[in-house]
Amino acid sequence: MPADAAAKGMKLERYASGGAMLLLLRRASGGKIVSASSHLLFRATVLATLGLVFLFTFHYPSLLSRSFSLSGGGGDGGPAHASHRSLLMSSSSSYSASAAYGGAAWEKEVRKSAKPRKDGGIAVLVTGAAGFVGTHCSLALRARGDGVLGLDNFNSYYDPELKRARQRLLADRGVLVLDADINDGLLLEKLFDLVPFTHVLHLAAQAGVRYAMEAPQTYVASNVAGLVSVFEVAAKHADPQPAIVWASSSSVYGLNTDAPFSEDHRTDRPASLYAATKKAGEAIAHTYNHIYGLSITGLRFFTVYGPWGRPDMAYFFFTKSIVSGEPITLFRAADGADARRDFTYIDDVVKGCLGALDTSGKSTGSKSGKKSGPAPLRVYNLGNTSPVPVTRMVAILEKLLGKKANKRIVTMPSNGDVPFTHANVTHAAHDFGYRPTTSLDAGLRHFVTWFVDYYKLKLDIPKLTKPAGADKPSSSSSSSKKKKATAMAASS
Repeated sequence: MPADAAAKGMKLERYASGGAMLLLLRRASGGKIVSASSHLLFRATVLATLGLVFLFTFHYPSLLSRSFSLSGGGGDGGPAHASHRSLLMSSSSSYSASAAYGGAAWEKEVRKSAKPRKDGGIAVLVTGAAGFVGTHCSLALRARGDGVLGLDNFNSYYDPELKRARQRLLADRGVLVLDADINDGLLLEKLFDLVPFTHVLHLAAQAGVRYAMEAPQTYVASNVAGLVSVFEVAAKHADPQPAIVWASSSSVYGLNTDAPFSEDHRTDRPASLYAATKKAGEAIAHTYNHIYGLSITGLRFFTVYGPWGRPDMAYFFFTKSIVSGEPITLFRAADGADARRDFTYIDDVVKGCLGALDTSGKSTGSKSGKKSGPAPLRVYNLGNTSPVPVTRMVAILEKLLGKKANKRIVTMPSNGDVPFTHANVTHAAHDFGYRPTTSLDAGLRHFVTWFVDYYKLKLDIPKLTKPAGADKPSSSSSSSKKKKATAMAASS
């Protein structure tokens, strides 16, 4: 066939679009037009693909990386938060760490960490172990010879590196903290198969009152679904059932104005979603105690502070702002009164947590063993009993840091905050000898000393002077000489 005849004939070409191969017949005379159109179509496809990749990366960063970092501060002087999607996925993902954790070496490590080192010691699973209260309690339990195994999902609500530093601190003391989530029922079952835990100290939760307005689903996933996950495994899988001590919150008192707050006061008017999830947790605890015989103790923490604390707490980010010269925001109630908080030092809270563990009583719904009547169901306040104006707390920080704060005073918004908190601890004092001893001045000195050391700042902090018999640090505190060897961590 002549060459020109072949050129005028029909010829077969293959085009690729989105992975599908199309066979098109075209006439040679129209080739240039079709060729130009195909180039435009190809470019448009590439641009559209790049746009989709960008949008996917922006909206779902947690799918591309398991690590997150926080930088700078929020507009209100608090920490900037990662996307709530990453927090929600970290607590409700279908991925199970039980698939990754296993083998003889891993099982040996788990058993070693959870094994008591003294006769009569208890074996405790601590959830939220790399958090503020969790780290302190884990260190105190280990220091007295109890077995401790930790679990934490290291989410990005605040800087995960601080949690990793706490994890390293615990590892130095022989406490293993697994990177996993409380909603991972398969892993929890595996752990209870490996270790006959006598107790669970459940401190894992999505913390923060104001952040609940931005990411409500994370609070439900962690504080409600996560609590149910722990109760389910303890009630239906563990044998014998462990006694459970868990972190409720003073926020359950909500709009209550009677002071001091007593466990006998009403708690049906929460002022925030965070408070509502904690109140829901107390109702859920009642159900599992009633139906399954779990021994459950809820602890209502009142504004816990101290070394290795949470960067989203006012005392922490106020300290950071004062040092860096950034302004801080102070709230006043509608009647002009300064906000007041029952600031409770971490060592006092640790003593309360251990006291609650030691007096918790046994669960009675185990498959094996004799039933011994109803299991204990208890709720206690753990506070300092001495509310202090937040402006007083700032004045103490200014004195310790040798620098004035740039204060901005505004009326308290309707974002879940309450004008004051004030704890009545009569029940805890009666049942396990809870007596807070640390003043705000002394506690903030301990915190600032740790803060300066942790962030490598060049500041001279006044030496701590103590009246005779007062403010003796517990084994979980960080003194000027031992803060790296004895410090702590979780929620208020």
